[in-house]
Parts: sequence; C-alpha cells; structure tokens
Amino acid sequence: MPSPRILLVDDQRDILRLLHATLDTLGHKLDVFEAPSGEEALLEVTRHRFDLLVSDYKLPGITGVELMKKVRAKNPDVKSILITAMTDKKTRDEMLAAGAIAMFDKPIPLADFLDVVERALSLKRTILPPEDEKVETNRDTIADLLTKLRKQVKAQAVYLLSDRGRVLERAGDLHDSSMEVSLLSAIMAIFASGQRVSRLIHQEGPDHYHVFSGGDHDLILIPVDALYGLLVAGEKIAERDHILKVVDAMLSVRETMEKSLRLMGMPTVPSEHDMVESIPISATTNVPTQDIENLFQQKKQKIKASDADAFWDEAVEKHGNPPLHPDVLSYEQAKQLGLTPKGQTKPLTRKK
Repeated sequence: MPSPRILLVDDQRDILRLLHATLDTLGHKLDVFEAPSGEEALLEVTRHRFDLLVSDYKLPGITGVELMKKVRAKNPDVKSILITAMTDKKTRDEMLAAGAIAMFDKPIPLADFLDVVERALSLKRTILPPEDEKVETNRDTIADLLTKLRKQVKAQAVYLLSDRGRVLERAGDLHDSSMEVSLLSAIMAIFASGQRVSRLIHQEGPDHYHVFSGGDHDLILIPVDALYGLLVAGEKIAERDHILKVVDAMLSVRETMEKSLRLMGMPTVPSEHDMVESIPISATTNVPTQDIENLFQQKKQKIKASDADAFWDEAVEKHGNPPLHPDVLSYEQAKQLGLTPKGQTKPLTRKK
C-alpha cells in the first residue's frame, strides 16, 4: 500500500519547515511535499495524487480556499486543512463552507494538528489515542445524559471533555465544526487554571464556572470532577433570563455523570504528579534597607576635586601609564621576554 501523500502550501518557509518536521515526528511513513505558492502547489498536483492538502489561507495571488477548489477539481478525494491568521467571521465562514476538515489559527497547536492528520488519513492514532475501552462500553449512558441535557436547555452542542482536551462524548455540533479542536484545547486550558485555583483556595471539590457570552456561541463550562468538564454551547444560553436555568440543568446531570465515570473505572482525581504545585514566590522579600539608605546617603555627598586627583594619582602609581602604542614593545619589556641581543648593547635614543 503506497504511503499517504501530503502537500504543504505556505509562502513562509519557516512554517513549511515547521510543519514538515512535525509530520516527521509521527511514526507513520508519509510522503510530504512542500510548495511556497499556489502556482507551485498546482504544478505538484499535476505530478502526484495527494491524500491531504495543508494550506495557508492567504497566499500570493490566490487564497487557500481557491487553491483547495482547484486541487479538488483534479483530485476529488483530497482532504484539506486550512491554516490562517485571519479572524473576521466572513473569512471563517468561507473556509467552513468550502469543506475544510479543520482550520487552525497561528500559532498552530501542533499536537492537535498531528491528531487531525492521523484521523484524516485513517492512521493509527498515536498523538491523542482513544480513551480506555471502558469508556466505549458505557458510552450510551453518558450519551443519553448529554442528549437529554441538550434538548432541555435548547443548546447547539454539549460535550464531556477530559482534562487533556479529548472529547469523551458529545451531542450536537458547533456552528463552525472545523474550529472545534482549537476551541476545545483553549477551553480546557481555562479548565485547568480553574482547577488550580480550586486547590489553592482549598475547595472541597472543584466548583467553578466559566461563561462566554456572544460570538458564534454562548459557552458555559463547569467541572464534572477534577478530571472532566461539561461544556454547553448554544445561542443566548448565557443571557440573564436563561443562564441560571442552564447551569441548574448542568448541575443536575453532573452528579449522575460522575457516578457513571466511577462505575466505568475512570480516574476521577488527578495523579500525585498532577497535584504537585509550583512553590509560590513570596509576596514580600527581605530588603536590606540599611544598605539602600547608605547608597542614597552616598549619592548626596559631593566628590571633591582633590579627592578625584588623588584617586587617579594612586591608580597611575599602582598600574602604570598605559602604552601609547599598544602594539609596540618597550626595550624593558623586550628585555624581560629575552628578545634583546646579548652583550652591552643599549637601546637607541632619539637625538633632539
């Protein structure tokens, strides 16, 4: 079976090298091609049949969406990943409508990028492997809970996430599903920070809420326990008239979901390694105030001219005058080094 072919397209050479080197870290045999422009990418497409196209959105003379369409005209089965620094909604909607399987913002989350590549090419997942089989055998129970919650709060999507950002179960989809990987990764970074705060203030159990209102979705995130988060996404669910009802519904399924995870044998508390906190830096430091006062006192004292002259006279006596010609040895220096002729020869003196 031939190795999967991947075409990387970006006008920035450092991005191409980064993506190529990242793909090389996978344990799979891949044929990776690079193209610094849309024109050269199309030329490669005439020579080879590619399984995956990875392209920047903004290319000289052409967009990544336009390139994707041209490549598909020659190779209808190719899958595409778009990379962009663009943030406007119109551009993202264009990429979403074009059918890209994923979109990544710069800087690119490399672990998520590799996971998407493995899934797109149906390769064995080595970066973010599926969760334990025990999750699979009891997935229906959690799926029913999420489906029921989604209908109850009229959400667009509901997720059960691990603290590593993996989707254990879901009901529904985001408006922009191609941005799911990047969004969930950022969400769980916030979740991890909330967990640390919970430990620092000595909560009996993690009890923190994260709300994002407006944009493509309203988002509400709460912890199920120390290792899992429950995320609800939908329109207007974070508005004042709805948010308390949504949170109350999330809390009502949280206890049942936590019990299901325990019955499945899933860990519900972090390991000792994860619990290790960095040593806090003390807010106060012992400052040698006496030394500082002495410095300020010295600053107030004016230096006398006679003291300055005495300082330089002492320095000359101790270290001698610097040579006027540092590249030339004096006779005495040459004599010490054994470079003068033997006998009574004396150095020439300049006649005045």
